[in-house]
Amino acid sequence: MKLDELTARVQHSLEDMKAEDIVKLDVSDKSSMTDVLFFATGNSTRHVKSIADNVAIKEKEAGNPPLGVEGKGSAEWILVDLNDVIVHVMLQSTRDFYQLEKLWEQDDANDKTVEQAISGKNAEET
Repeated sequence: MKLDELTARVQHSLEDMKAEDIVKLDVSDKSSMTDVLFFATGNSTRHVKSIADNVAIKEKEAGNPPLGVEGKGSAEWILVDLNDVIVHVMLQSTRDFYQLEKLWEQDDANDKTVEQAISGKNAEET
């Protein structure tokens, strides 16, 4: 399965459920966990759950079932792990609090990836 096809399906699934403020970040050069992160906002816990469920169902139908879905209990932040793509669907208040998009921005001044910044190592040390 091609990454472009997967990201296009995820984008469509999010848009189909009227997710708001959809952001797609290529993190392939910053992390070994995944290649692409999606961030999207739902306007209620029910909406967040519906958006995440739609992504999971559409991917299962496409032959790419999620490796896991976390956070359905509170539905303030649900993560859908599709291996090469991870989808975060959150309430606006949760998204504002955690600011994950900022976390994944590269620290150009020190040329650190997110993993290096978290571990406290410089690019030269890795």
